[in-house]
Amino acid sequence: MNATDTMKDPRPLFERAADQFAGLLKTVTPERLGDPTPCTEYDVRALVSHVVGATHRIAHIGEGGEWLSVPARMDGVADDDWSAAYEEARARFTAAWAQDAKLGGPVAVPWGTVPGAGAVGGYVMETVTHTWDLSQALGHPLALDEELAEVILPIARQVLPADGRGEDVPFGAVREAGPGADAYARLAAWLGREV
Repeated sequence: MNATDTMKDPRPLFERAADQFAGLLKTVTPERLGDPTPCTEYDVRALVSHVVGATHRIAHIGEGGEWLSVPARMDGVADDDWSAAYEEARARFTAAWAQDAKLGGPVAVPWGTVPGAGAVGGYVMETVTHTWDLSQALGHPLALDEELAEVILPIARQVLPADGRGEDVPFGAVREAGPGADAYARLAAWLGREV
C-alpha cells in the first residue's frame, strides 16, 4: 500500500481506519468520557462525538449533500451508545461512497473543492489521527495498525505543510516526535500534538 494508491481509492483504507477506531471505541467506558486527550480542545466524549459527526459529514458529502449542513459533532448520544452511533455513521459512509464514479467527481469539503477521493482521504487522515488521540487518552488498550500511520504521514506532510499554520489552519505548529518515534507519534507531532 502506498500514498498514490490510497489517493486513487481511499475507501479500503477508510474501512481499516474505521475498524481500528471502532475496536478502540469498544474499550471506552462511560467513566472515561471526561478524560483529556492529546487533541487539547477535546475530552474523550468530545473527541468521539467529533469522529462520529465527521463520519456522518463525509457520508453526507458522498450522498451529494453540502458539508456545512451536517454538524461536526454528534450531540445527544447516551454515554454507553457511542459504538452503535459510530457503526451507524460507518454504514452510512459505506453506502454513500459505494459507487466508484463518486471518487472522481468534485465535492466541497472544509479545505476546498476536491475530487471525492481527496475528500475521503482527508477523513482517513482524521480518523487515523484521532484514533491515536483516543488511544493515548485510554492508555493504549489495543495495538494500533502501524501501516495506517505510515501511509497517512507522507500525505499529511504534503497537504499540511509546516508553514502557514494558525487560525485558518486548525493544526498547531509541528513538534518534535523524538528519536525512535513510531509512525503514529510522528504523525501526531506533524499535526501539532505533544508526543
